[in-house]
Amino acid sequence: MVKFSSLLYVFLLILSVNLPSSSATTSYNVLKFGAKRNGITDSTQAFIKAWAAACASTESTTIYVPKGRYLLGPVVFKGDCKNSDTTFRIDGTLVAPMDYRVLGQADNWLSFEGVSGVSIIGGALDAKGSGLWACKAAGSNCPKGATTLSITNSNNIRINRLLSLNSQMFHIVINRCQDVHVEGVKIIAAGDSPNTDGFHVQLSTNVMIDNSSIKTGDDCVSIGPGTKNLWIERVTCGPGHGISIGSLAKDMNEPGVQNVTVKNTIFAGTQNGLRIKSWARPSNGFVQGVRFIGAVMQNVQNPIIIDQNYCPHNLNCPGQVSGIKISDIIYRDIRGTSATPIAIKFDCSTKYPCKRIRLQNVNLKYLNQDAQSSCNNVIGKALGGVQPNNCL
Repeated sequence: MVKFSSLLYVFLLILSVNLPSSSATTSYNVLKFGAKRNGITDSTQAFIKAWAAACASTESTTIYVPKGRYLLGPVVFKGDCKNSDTTFRIDGTLVAPMDYRVLGQADNWLSFEGVSGVSIIGGALDAKGSGLWACKAAGSNCPKGATTLSITNSNNIRINRLLSLNSQMFHIVINRCQDVHVEGVKIIAAGDSPNTDGFHVQLSTNVMIDNSSIKTGDDCVSIGPGTKNLWIERVTCGPGHGISIGSLAKDMNEPGVQNVTVKNTIFAGTQNGLRIKSWARPSNGFVQGVRFIGAVMQNVQNPIIIDQNYCPHNLNCPGQVSGIKISDIIYRDIRGTSATPIAIKFDCSTKYPCKRIRLQNVNLKYLNQDAQSSCNNVIGKALGGVQPNNCL
């Protein structure tokens, strides 16, 4: 009886393994929709057709992009799909047209709008932005440029092991989204490339950026108004302008930024490390509940900075003060070297001083010498060892 029961168990186990799964995944290979992997033939319509087929399926779907180079113009993948589990598995490279004006006149190159449950895994995106950068450097009449990957009005999004190269403007924008998880992403652009932010997050909740490397010409991560519950961890930044909350106070009625954690980061040769920046203009916005923990600075110009008097070219802001209210900001376990004598700079609003600013276990040097700190309109305290001697 025992032997029969054992055999029955084994039989049922084998049967269960071989039975069709109720959560089967249907795969759509872009080659079958007419895509060419020679990097020359336009495959835009093939990708659109593959997306339409996957979107119409009630099962979990995978859009598969085999090895090769696929030429794509601006393309929008829209939601209202019958399923909420679609994976873009990319083994190849998506390339932009050589003529930078094709993308430059669009807002985005690859855009996901109103989608749910989409995962983008692997592969490379080569936006060929150097032509537009050269145009801007020459002062010619250039188009604005396109974001490489835009995720808008979407939820439950995963981006893993993606490489983004030479974006015309921002590399990855997360706008009006919920529950976005980014991991293992590499971003590369020239250190002097204009406005090529690695990630830009705004009006979004529950976003995580983990274990990623960002080398670019602007902010590695820029955090805009309306960002809530953002977690950034194990990010290496440089070259670039650092991780920046702001610019804020662009508008009078502006949602606040709250509950942001930046943990275990490395900044190498960047313009800034950990920055909060607002225009010197009236606004009802705010920044609160920010934790900067465990950062290493390597020859960073401004390792720790709050700048509420941002007014480039003295346009639209002279004689005004920032209305952004900044409070409950913690800097803990920050160490390394500053490229300038002032390693800690808090330049806050005269009308709304920064409050509850805390420095804890900070050790920053300047050329193997003692660095300096500068404080204007800030209220806070230091705990543990803090170098340079704090001015709070």
